[in-house]
Amino acid sequence: MNLTSPNGSWGYVLGVLLLLGCAQATPLSDRPQNHAYVVDVAKPIAPIQPTMYGIFFEDINFAADGGLYAEMIKNRSFEFDTPLMGWLQPASDPFSMNEKSGFASAIKRSEEVANAHFLRVTVKADTGYRLTNTGFRGMGIQERMQYNLTLMARQPEGNTKLHVELIDTTGQVLGKATLTPSGSAWKEYSAQIVATGTAMKGRFSMRFEGKGVVDLDMVSLFPENTWKNRPKGMRADLVQLLADLDPGFLRFPGGCIVEGRTLARRYQWKKTVGDITGREVLINRWNTEFQHRPTPDYFQSFGLGFFEYFQLAEDMGAEPLPILSCGIACQFNTGELVPMDELDPYVQDALDLIEFANGPTSSVWGKVRADMGHPEPFHLNYIGIGNEQWGPEYIARYQVFEKAIKSQYPEMILVSGSGPFPDGEMFDYGWEQLKQMGAEIVDEHYYRSPSWFLENADRYDRYDRNGPKVFAGEYAAQSVAIASPDNKNNWECALAEAAFMTGLERNAEVVHLSSYAPLFAHVDGWQWTPDLIWFNNLESYGTPNYYVQKLFATNRGTAVLPLTEGGKPVTGQQGLYATAAKDAATGELVLKIVNSTATPQELNFQFKGVARLAKEGTLTVLQSDDLEAVNGFAASRNIRPTEQPLSTSGKRLALTAAPYSLSVVRVAAPGLK
Repeated sequence: MNLTSPNGSWGYVLGVLLLLGCAQATPLSDRPQNHAYVVDVAKPIAPIQPTMYGIFFEDINFAADGGLYAEMIKNRSFEFDTPLMGWLQPASDPFSMNEKSGFASAIKRSEEVANAHFLRVTVKADTGYRLTNTGFRGMGIQERMQYNLTLMARQPEGNTKLHVELIDTTGQVLGKATLTPSGSAWKEYSAQIVATGTAMKGRFSMRFEGKGVVDLDMVSLFPENTWKNRPKGMRADLVQLLADLDPGFLRFPGGCIVEGRTLARRYQWKKTVGDITGREVLINRWNTEFQHRPTPDYFQSFGLGFFEYFQLAEDMGAEPLPILSCGIACQFNTGELVPMDELDPYVQDALDLIEFANGPTSSVWGKVRADMGHPEPFHLNYIGIGNEQWGPEYIARYQVFEKAIKSQYPEMILVSGSGPFPDGEMFDYGWEQLKQMGAEIVDEHYYRSPSWFLENADRYDRYDRNGPKVFAGEYAAQSVAIASPDNKNNWECALAEAAFMTGLERNAEVVHLSSYAPLFAHVDGWQWTPDLIWFNNLESYGTPNYYVQKLFATNRGTAVLPLTEGGKPVTGQQGLYATAAKDAATGELVLKIVNSTATPQELNFQFKGVARLAKEGTLTVLQSDDLEAVNGFAASRNIRPTEQPLSTSGKRLALTAAPYSLSVVRVAAPGLK
């Protein structure tokens, strides 16, 4: 995610934003065209990497806590900078019966940073005192669903019961259970609550009965229905949307979140593994980044940590791609640098991460993985050094990482970065240096207008085939301007991205990985738009951009083939963009065609190098006549793929590309390998 220009000039950015805000799509033809295309099956250009289309995850827009991580209690261990943030006491709780019935205070029990506080509740009346947790912009409660509560408690004084309840916005109880803490030693207590109603913005309530003192910690509530039904796991509907993309890789944990505004607040993977009670809570670097969406209550519990990311990648059959700090804080914020002679701990973090992922259980970090329930290695092959840093400081630090990692793990593939922009002085400098160093993969980022994506569909046609490979690591068309809160996931943006993606695939010899960004956004807690998947506390939907990604990823093929008109690749002539591939696993040919014009286009394909085609194939179309159209909860599949049969004739097929459409053709070719 990038926020300003390489030299920090907001004047420069303002000019860029104005240009992007005013940019329009390239002129569209208003006359039907008839096109004759040739696909040469016998002359594959390059293999399409299994990692060509993947997933970029960053904890922005409440993507982790309040999103993918299914924990419903906000500030469960009272470790936020304001220890009672998220918890309402009687004076401010409209559901309290008596504001003089008791009080709660956070107690600091340790100088250790992780889980240093607990909550002491003093109940002064036999009934009436309660605490209420607001959740993450409320709690999604679904009728007949089971919710599992766990908490740590002890009772130094008195005899007090805890009536735990799910309630809606009116205070109506939608499910309840009772716990009876006893003794002065900490114990874990649990209860199951079955909801009797549904609420989009419910709450969790603890009502105390009987005078006394109760100490509480790690108050946690999860739905029973998590991904793969793992206790304290991930939200099932959100993971399913990811799995449906058939991703080739999962990049985590970000983005700028890797760097931190300062080095002290960077993402440190070692603090995100092991028992969740020992994971250090950190304020999210996106909490007040944008004036239009301040979220001072945005913290990271790290219940979704590196172990869980690796496990998620494994679940989806995706390559894990962790990105680590290179010793430079976000250059759009402080740009703080660790001195070169103090870089060793950062490098050691990278080496230890490889051991955590791949090492034997007899190794220090391999044992940590095994103790968490995964003795088998995670088979890590890629690791990213830095997010989108730039300049000589980055190059110097990257060289240190490269030397250290390659000396111990020569087979590890390293991902470097070219900075936050797809062009300019720092971009050119980074590429020049990395190419001279023989870097393996260079990460490029672009947040630009739809017209930019249309005009750059041939971007990688000009890249050196013998140089570093490309990771199109963050991209999304901006309907208004970079970081504008008014950006929309409309069809114009999605269609432009589809056109650009034909260029990624056609240049599979150079481009080995790509991913849209950002991934998730909570409708009540977002900071950045546009985003691939939107959700509230109960529902989720894929944007038109999501369906573009899904169609490309689930129809990637194994090798790219020449597809030409008049001997030239199809890169926007008359508003058309196209790529062809073969899928050796299924014996099919795959075409992807984007019509960015307002009129239908007649397309005729001739296939060379095959004896014949199967008599019938399939045509999948994603289309809308309205470039401003978006998906939503009420019309969650307003723009969605439709499939129909497609007839062929010998070695030819004909189809009409609908206006403003992405079309995907799959047709078998007997004997294709």
